[in-house]
Amino acid sequence: MTLFIDGDAFPNLLKPIVLRSIERLAINTKVIANKKIHVGKSKYIEYIIVEQGADEADHLIVELCKEADLVITADIPLADRIINKNAHAIDHRGELYSVDNIKQYLAMRNLMESIRESGEMTGGPKAFGQKDAHAFANQLNAFLAKHYIVQ
Repeated sequence: MTLFIDGDAFPNLLKPIVLRSIERLAINTKVIANKKIHVGKSKYIEYIIVEQGADEADHLIVELCKEADLVITADIPLADRIINKNAHAIDHRGELYSVDNIKQYLAMRNLMESIRESGEMTGGPKAFGQKDAHAFANQLNAFLAKHYIVQ
């Protein structure tokens, strides 16, 4: 399994959580973004900076991702593409996307985007906080315990 991190808007609170897991389990990781993102220093992490442009990092993640890999992203359309490749996706707040729930999340995201485009003011997501980081850590640990086999 390879761990992919969508570096765009990756919360700082999650960096030490992910780094501990990467180091503890020796997980090969690729951090992909269109700007320099530093999760931490590890021989298991490869940092890849893509060219500027909409969804360039997403396209590379989808291209490199294989079945059973894990992607950390808050981008629901990217998560949908990952699920379609029989891989896994977790968002920054600890939601594990799956075949059973991704279409519902995508439909809600598209509905909210349509509402915003019509000129309606929507509140957007609540600020990312310690409770979110805790939920993420719990989900990541549960996922790794179930799916990751140390080699």
